[in-house]
Amino acid sequence: MRGRSGRLVSTKTYVERLLWGAGCIHVAGVDEVGMGPLAGPVVAAAVVFAPGRALAGIADSKQMTRLARERMVEKIRTHALGVGLGLVEPEEIDRLNIYQAGLKAMRLAVRALPFEPDHVVVDARHIPELEIPQTRYGHGDAFVYSIAAASIVAKVHRDDLMRRLDAQYPQYGFIRHVGYATRQHLEALRRFGPSPLHRRSFAPCNERPVS
Repeated sequence: MRGRSGRLVSTKTYVERLLWGAGCIHVAGVDEVGMGPLAGPVVAAAVVFAPGRALAGIADSKQMTRLARERMVEKIRTHALGVGLGLVEPEEIDRLNIYQAGLKAMRLAVRALPFEPDHVVVDARHIPELEIPQTRYGHGDAFVYSIAAASIVAKVHRDDLMRRLDAQYPQYGFIRHVGYATRQHLEALRRFGPSPLHRRSFAPCNERPVS
């Protein structure tokens, strides 16, 4: 559909339109990825779009192919007013626990934006220690436009990072599973034990290699 200005407006921007109409010009959607993998960081993204502007094709990153995500992330970075990223590495995940690490990654992503947003919309959770009004939406990456955009940015960034790290640790197959607990990954852990990228607080990473 089109707004009064003729700019494209997605039906997924319902939440953003309510906030824009209430005077919140900079609405940041926030989401994280990488809570479940056995290795690598948890990554969060925050994305802010101009009021009334939406890109066709934005969807929950889990419902998109790798090629579609990679094409869309370039459009997001081109048209967004601001994009912020937050990473929490495995050592800190082990120290904090994965739930708290995910919250910290989202907080870092918001703080990495080039300006402070007026309001934050978050997938499912409330971000602590953030002095900005925020609203959480269960399954927000499926129906809130800027949260879905953040899920794409975070997913592409994390997957690219893990594939690059495969060159340092080729025996684990990160280029294929990006740290998730596939059969190949579990077998590599049994053979070689954990690498510095593995989350030692996750049970499969505590097993000793088979001699």
